[in-house]
Amino acid sequence: MTTEEDTHYERIGGADTVRALVVRFYQIMDELPEAYGIRKMHAPHLQSAEDKLFKFLSGWMGGPQLFVEEYGHPRLRARHLPFAIGNSERDQWLLCMNRSLDEVVGDVTLRRELSAAFAKVAEHMRNREG
Repeated sequence: MTTEEDTHYERIGGADTVRALVVRFYQIMDELPEAYGIRKMHAPHLQSAEDKLFKFLSGWMGGPQLFVEEYGHPRLRARHLPFAIGNSERDQWLLCMNRSLDEVVGDVTLRRELSAAFAKVAEHMRNREG
């Protein structure tokens, strides 16, 4: 049985650490030449994307459902359909997220669990071959 203390949200350290993960993720995306493909899919300023990802991840990790409260059901795949997401874009996103996890999350087990979960989500977002 899972308790509130067992959620990824609680294990990562709550809102402050989720926010730090998201901020670092977008910093890496903005700086890393290998992430240019996904960076150009975003607006010049990343604050709105940061805010939405923070709200989504809070609920996805078992914390407050901030995204759902503000925007409704995430419908992740549908929201990403306007963007061509193939293997390269999936891999760029995972590169940024895994680097962010490495820098922000000290618990190795939690880092592995989140990385595996992010990989499943990123694969599900693919909407084109190659």
